[in-house]
Order: sequence, then structure tokens, then C-alpha cells
Amino acid sequence: MRTMLVIFALLAAGTAASAGSSLPISYDYPWCIYGGELGYSGDCSYETREQCLASASGRSNVICKENRRLLFNQQAFPQQNVQQPRAPRRN
Repeated sequence: MRTMLVIFALLAAGTAASAGSSLPISYDYPWCIYGGELGYSGDCSYETREQCLASASGRSNVICKENRRLLFNQQAFPQQNVQQPRAPRRN
């Protein structure tokens, strides 16, 4: 009976550990690797093009491109020139 409890505890711990490690990583850095097994959204965890190219090196069917989500947000919501309110004049 004790052996069964130990086996059950080990299985439960292993299941919890594997479930925690399978969560997707989501970053919105400027550079992404697209293609292969990465799907449409790709792996966007690179701050520079050089980092992206180094990670893509040696992998087949992948390409480094700018992050599509960031490009879309910049085009859809350009930063507007917002004028600051003026301080009232003192006489």
C-alpha cells in the first residue's frame, strides 16, 4: 500500500512539473523567428536581428523577420502629437 502511495505521489509531481513547463512563452520583442514548428505567431523573444539570426542558424525552414504584432500596432495606432496644456499666465 505504501508503495502505491509513493508511485502516485511521484506521478502527480511529474504531471505538475510537465504541465508547468509546457506553457507557451509570449514576448513582444521586435524580432521573431517564423516557420517550421513555430506556427503563425512565431517565437518573438529577440531584441535584435543578430540575436534572431543566431538562434535561427542551423534550423531548417525558419526565417527572421520583424514582429508582425508590433508592426500592426505601429500602423494601426500611430503615436499622436499630444500638446501639453499651457500653464495659466500670471499678470
